[in-house]
Amino acid sequence: AMLQSKPPIAPPRLNSTTQDTLVLDALDVVLANEDRTGDLLAVSVDLSFASEQWKRTILVRTPTGPRLARRHFEVCVFAGLAATLKSGDVAVEGSDAYADYRQQLLPWTACEPQVLEYCHQVGLATSAAEFVQQLKSWLSETAARVDAGFSSNTDLAIADNGEPVLKRGPRRQPSASAEALEASLLERMPERNILDVLANVAQWTGWPRHFGPLSGSEPKLADPVQRYILTVFAYGCNLGPTQAARHMQALATAHELSFTNRRHVSVAQLEAAIKDLVNAYHRCDLPKVWGSGSSAAADGTKYELAENSLLAEYSIRYGGYGGIAYHHVADSYIALFSHFIPCGVWEAIYILEGLLKNASDIQPTTVHADTQGQSTPVFGLSHLLGIRLMPRIRNWKDLRFFRPSKDTRYRHIDALFSDTVDWVLIETHWPDLLQVVLSIKAGTISSTQLLRRLGSYSRRNRLYQAFRELGRVVRTVFLLEYLNDAQLREHITATTNKVEAYNGFAKWLNFGGEGVIDTLDPVEQEKHLKYNHLVANAAAIQNVIDLTRAVRLLQADGYIIQRDDLAQLSPYQTRRLKRFGDYTLSLSSPEPFDPELLMPFALDEQADVVVA
Repeated sequence: AMLQSKPPIAPPRLNSTTQDTLVLDALDVVLANEDRTGDLLAVSVDLSFASEQWKRTILVRTPTGPRLARRHFEVCVFAGLAATLKSGDVAVEGSDAYADYRQQLLPWTACEPQVLEYCHQVGLATSAAEFVQQLKSWLSETAARVDAGFSSNTDLAIADNGEPVLKRGPRRQPSASAEALEASLLERMPERNILDVLANVAQWTGWPRHFGPLSGSEPKLADPVQRYILTVFAYGCNLGPTQAARHMQALATAHELSFTNRRHVSVAQLEAAIKDLVNAYHRCDLPKVWGSGSSAAADGTKYELAENSLLAEYSIRYGGYGGIAYHHVADSYIALFSHFIPCGVWEAIYILEGLLKNASDIQPTTVHADTQGQSTPVFGLSHLLGIRLMPRIRNWKDLRFFRPSKDTRYRHIDALFSDTVDWVLIETHWPDLLQVVLSIKAGTISSTQLLRRLGSYSRRNRLYQAFRELGRVVRTVFLLEYLNDAQLREHITATTNKVEAYNGFAKWLNFGGEGVIDTLDPVEQEKHLKYNHLVANAAAIQNVIDLTRAVRLLQADGYIIQRDDLAQLSPYQTRRLKRFGDYTLSLSSPEPFDPELLMPFALDEQADVVVA
């Protein structure tokens, strides 16, 4: 039989999202000469999109006139095309990641009726002129206040070259009384294995009810609750079905665990179970000593992946191949949301998505991060979403401060400012900014997808420039507050330390397989992170319950517990958790839950102690 030839695959269509088509015009020249083998091209191309270094490399003088170095020209064009795709200046028809984001925005006719209500909800002015005046007053008043308090700010100095110098604050160490309290509590906490922890928390919260066949039918398992607990343990601790089954004393086979993971558990179901755990944790009173839940911190940590995984990249920052687990952790220590992302991306594009997708009872309005968790577009978008971005920036000295106007001068801090805000740009694009925010709220476009477009510099994308200019205002205000307020700096450091502590706790529970996630399926990699998140939150709940019982036992013995000492504890206790050995599980006699454990501690405000 004769083989039928397949029709050639049509190349994707590229469209410019701006009036500038220079890169696409140059690409047409490259494609028109793709069969040429000579080193030089005698064609005329507008190279305005290229840098001066590229122009000097590409243009070659010959006796017959200037020519293009073909190979260098091709590299320059494809480098420019990659940059325009990242910034959104060029879109690919039919693509997901590189589609024209403007087509996913709500039309302004649908946004305009929502503007008044939304602006009142998040505290924004309701017109472009009032919005700019609100920002200008905010920046002016903050700068004037910091300048007036400069003399009393003993932590801040400005060198002769204008560089700010911030004195490092004292490092807080746990007090002797806090260490003694922790030792006393640990003596009264029972030793538990992780399977028992999952079973107890399942009894208290009912999180296994979210699992079941993806078709929606009833699970046809002999004991579905037990099977789901065993599956979460096997994958959440990275043992895998084979190794877990070897130590479970015939509770389940490797095939049964693998089948349950593939047919009964999805990412959405895991997120629903995690939500139950977050809500149960929030009902406990002890976490309120650690934080109110009004703020959260976001940070990433690298997990090892097989080198042939599509998501695996070599990370210069962390060293080695892997992917990044990006967690959002509340100031009360509970993890709210997790992403699994490649190593090469700027983490800031995911910082808002975790808060927007968080559906639990804990709804932070302030988010902290490190240097990777911020950029000027992220500052601008977070402000419009009503979220305060307050990161710990490593290279803050290198960032520019923007003054309200060219004529504004300050007595003490004037050397900090190097440029002026373009208020006209913000006012002109105020409707475009609100259209983006309302589209994110409506779910027609995700903040991650938008920030991926706005994460690369674009001299043509006016929306990028407007978000960047707004972000310059917001970041300047934040930096001024950061330099002026020692308590703010201490709070940011303490909260970001909590997410770093969670990263260590989650990895401690991810003890199987030497910590390497060996699956090559991106969906299974994401599920692995959610499994680990579920196990970590369950362990945190169990530790909170056991700590609460131990506190009440100490109180019954007449032990006076100071609130400051209690605040130095955390639910990431590992000394009473067992990871290794043969695993047994019995659901016939679950540990009862005492409702009194949720009763608030009585606080003596004068003595600031916890009393019975």
